[in-house]
Amino acid sequence: MSFKKVATVAGLALGSLIASQSHAHHAFGAEFDADAPLTLRGAVVRIEWVNPHAWFHIEVVKADGATEAWRIEGGTPNTLLRRGINKRSIAIGTEIVVEGYQAKDRSNSANGRNITLANGKKLFMGSSGTGAPEDGADTGR
Repeated sequence: MSFKKVATVAGLALGSLIASQSHAHHAFGAEFDADAPLTLRGAVVRIEWVNPHAWFHIEVVKADGATEAWRIEGGTPNTLLRRGINKRSIAIGTEIVVEGYQAKDRSNSANGRNITLANGKKLFMGSSGTGAPEDGADTGR
């Protein structure tokens, strides 16, 4: 393969990667509704420590006993670490209460502001982002 073909393929691959990364990172207002605050209680089933945002997956038990899977967006892993949340802070199966804002498309996806643990400890999820409501959760930054 010639250098020109290799450079072209590498350039296309890099461009695709940059485009997917820029699409994945967004302002709060692009995906979440500041007028749709919510509180969810559920058990953690999975945590994704990925950039640009960490994701907490919880299973919420509804009033009728059925369960619902929810995805909660947090800040970057680095932001969470600065806020005292690390990979060992919240074990799979831990019951948590999440305060946040629902996705504009009304899917079971939310931007998380706070996590409250069973012992009452409250953790700021670090995901205020551009356009997020100022609700005092991120004071002391």
